[in-house]
Amino acid sequence: MDLGPASTADAVLGPALGEATWLEPIPDGRALPSGDPAEVAIARESIRLAFVAALQHLPPRQRAVLILREVLRWRADEVAELLGTTVASVNSALQRARATLAAKDMAADDVREPMDESRKALLARYVDAFERYDLDSLTALLHEDATWSMPPYELWLQSHGDIRQWCLGPGIGCRGSRLIPIAANGSPAFAQYKPGGEEGSYEPWSLQVIEMSAGRISGITFFLDTAQIFPLFGLPPLLAA
Repeated sequence: MDLGPASTADAVLGPALGEATWLEPIPDGRALPSGDPAEVAIARESIRLAFVAALQHLPPRQRAVLILREVLRWRADEVAELLGTTVASVNSALQRARATLAAKDMAADDVREPMDESRKALLARYVDAFERYDLDSLTALLHEDATWSMPPYELWLQSHGDIRQWCLGPGIGCRGSRLIPIAANGSPAFAQYKPGGEEGSYEPWSLQVIEMSAGRISGITFFLDTAQIFPLFGLPPLLAA
């Protein structure tokens, strides 16, 4: 979303951008420790903080190094091999990323909100509105400046009017979708299946990662590369009618 200004509802998706442009979703189970619930909670906050910080404040290489080193706990030499660089370069990128976050005074409290009953109810209302495709009810759950983005495409939206118009125009194929709850990037998420499969079944369309703040939804990222992402989450290729 930081590659350019928000689009309007009449914009087309255009060609998909390169894989390296995007931070993609990771199943919580692949990054969170098992055992002590307190350790799991702290790890989930760290994952979410790293993704939010990376998306908002860091250039691509620092994003990659921060997540690989601080969240996934890779060694510096492993990161260097993956990125085709040196250990010294990895350590330098990590130091710069840490310095940027320190300057921004980012902490876990900036992104942490407990999954209490009110947040659960907000998610339930979102699922209900999306599956009924009631755009008035859906946009009422969003902050006025909530973001709506669709990697790997450059197009993204940031107004109730454009979101509503896009969903009733280019995005009308999402009408009648079903949402399956999962967890990704330390945040609530849903696997979206839309009508159109064989014998009335539903086919994969996106993996939605939801961000919430102050009682409303502040952002929804629709990851559309389902051929790669759905198997990673153990999701079925079709959903029965």
